[in-house]
Amino acid sequence: MGVAERELCPKSAGSTQTRPNATIMPIRFAVLLLAGLVAGFAGQSAASGGQPAGYVLGPGDQVTVRALDVEEIGERPFRIEMGGDLQLPLIGRIHAAGSTVEQLNSNLAARLRTYVKDPQVSVSVADFESQPVSVLGSVANPGVHQLQGRKTLFEILSEAGGLRPDAGYSIRITRLKQWGPIPLAGAADDPSGAYSIASVSVSSVLDATNPRENILIRPNDVITVPRAEMIYVIGAVKRAGGFILNEKQNMTVLQALSLAEGLDGAAAPKRARILRSTAANRSRTSVPIDLRSIIAGRSADVPLNGEDILFVPNSAAKSATARGLEAAVQIGTGLAIWRP
Repeated sequence: MGVAERELCPKSAGSTQTRPNATIMPIRFAVLLLAGLVAGFAGQSAASGGQPAGYVLGPGDQVTVRALDVEEIGERPFRIEMGGDLQLPLIGRIHAAGSTVEQLNSNLAARLRTYVKDPQVSVSVADFESQPVSVLGSVANPGVHQLQGRKTLFEILSEAGGLRPDAGYSIRITRLKQWGPIPLAGAADDPSGAYSIASVSVSSVLDATNPRENILIRPNDVITVPRAEMIYVIGAVKRAGGFILNEKQNMTVLQALSLAEGLDGAAAPKRARILRSTAANRSRTSVPIDLRSIIAGRSADVPLNGEDILFVPNSAAKSATARGLEAAVQIGTGLAIWRP
């Protein structure tokens, strides 16, 4: 019987057989383990940010198993199957999903005691694939991100590149009920009862007014950052365009007009109107307003809803006068330049 064969044969009942070089095994293992961990963790740090403490393994994760003097296992990565099992040479099939790295390490060592006296085993995560978190909407890099260790809501949003300028004032979180209800005020179950749904105010977390809303994220959470609602100002203003509501849930006519840098010289403020969407048939209704009276303080300012359009028409008389003045200026400039 060869050396390798002799060393790995199962111990019989009552046998006093020990492995060769048993007295120097702890020293050899310490040197091997130190070298392996330094190399392994250096590679993981570059590829995946290092192995988080207490990481719970799941289907899709790849682990590297190092067992001293067990050449059959080697140091190549093994992927955890979708059923949660890990298939290893010599050891066979062992359930790994749901265990921490430390727990799997202990379970593998227990299995190897059938073949090896005082087995020395080291397990590390080579690739994290089992704890996806979906980040959707107005973030710089939407998509699926792997949850490595304990991460809070804003740590995950930071990994997604942060919020875009058009992000709304709330963040929606959807969580599988197996993790329990989301620990936020107002959390509720969806109609199917399979998910817990809650919202977080962006400003309350960023301004540290309620840091407890920066909750821990769980595997398979879906984080949605909706686009902020817009107010549009068009027509005879100095800077037409759309303006983001952000944390504010409403805006007034004068605030919108201020963002549009005021009326231009050809505006007809008495004939301004608000074009407002109706949920029933997706059409818009026209609400007439007298901007001149509002600006003068004779009428109350008018609140705007999300997606409202403030339209300020041109005055035909003012436009004609402006065109006449422009033509006169051009003629006068030409005469001043021309000399007979």
